[in-house]
Amino acid sequence: MKWFKEKWNDEPVFSIAIAFLIMVILQTIVLGFDYDSFGSWFTSWINNWINILRNNAGVGIMALGMTFVIISGGIDLAVGSTLVATGAVIMMLIDTGPKGILGGIGLTGVPAYVITIILAIILGYLLGTGIGLLITKGKIPPFIATLGAMKIFRSVTQHFMQGYNPTVPTSFLQISSFRIGTLMPMPIIYWLIIAAILYYVSNRTIFGRQVIAVGSNEKAARLSGVNVERVKRRVYSLMGVLVAIAAIIQVSRIGSMDFANAGSGNEMDAIAAAVVGGTSMSGGRGTIIGTVFGMLIIAVMNNLLNLFGVPPFLREAFKGFIVVCAVLLQKKEKS
Repeated sequence: MKWFKEKWNDEPVFSIAIAFLIMVILQTIVLGFDYDSFGSWFTSWINNWINILRNNAGVGIMALGMTFVIISGGIDLAVGSTLVATGAVIMMLIDTGPKGILGGIGLTGVPAYVITIILAIILGYLLGTGIGLLITKGKIPPFIATLGAMKIFRSVTQHFMQGYNPTVPTSFLQISSFRIGTLMPMPIIYWLIIAAILYYVSNRTIFGRQVIAVGSNEKAARLSGVNVERVKRRVYSLMGVLVAIAAIIQVSRIGSMDFANAGSGNEMDAIAAAVVGGTSMSGGRGTIIGTVFGMLIIAVMNNLLNLFGVPPFLREAFKGFIVVCAVLLQKKEKS
């Protein structure tokens, strides 16, 4: 018990993993065991998990970027609107109708998809960098800068996309719907690969250490030679790239995008996953592994609330409650 208590208090990832294990057990119990055989039960259990992870992979990728943003001492409220703006550009590029941009110049199939993905990532990078410049060069607080960007990106996208219903090619859907056996795990694979890369960046690179230094004590980081403005700008650029990847996954998974509502609440889910995963809202502390577990906890909680028939509006209240509790626990650890 002493070992367990020490692990619980000293290693946030350990306590988060235990909480996730409890959620898994609860979900398994709720799903029940009324099956003809263990094989059919296990197949149903696996399919349920694949669906949960597929539906949350995009937000999970954004949560990884939000981890870097919060560790650096910032916040990003514009991720949902950036998703919509990037998604709109993706759909215009690959539209098979008469208004399709790449189709209009004779580019279709894989070459068009490669160009679309590259341009989407560049756009995400530029949007994220723009937010970073507002914060570093414009000296605008992250909350205000990203709140303004959130309104601008979504409003401009809605204006230009009104009355336009692009058609996504069926073959483009294979990016997220490619089957491995009977399963379609591609969004999950993308999420885990990106998580592994960012884990390395966070723990093994100068940039990762600089992000933590800036979030821990910006003044001390500056005095030690860290280019604080450049680090912050790169953090938001990274966030923009990850949102663009999430947009590619969403468009290829669903085949469409509701420009009025798509991405709405994604910022809340991304922040919740990072905070539940042990990322400190005051900056300077957080882990990629913790955020992955945090996202899994949020995903399982959403699924359980759905299974219990909890109304959608009340599900958001549960998320808010979990975030508040996570922040209170962080304050208790510091005291």
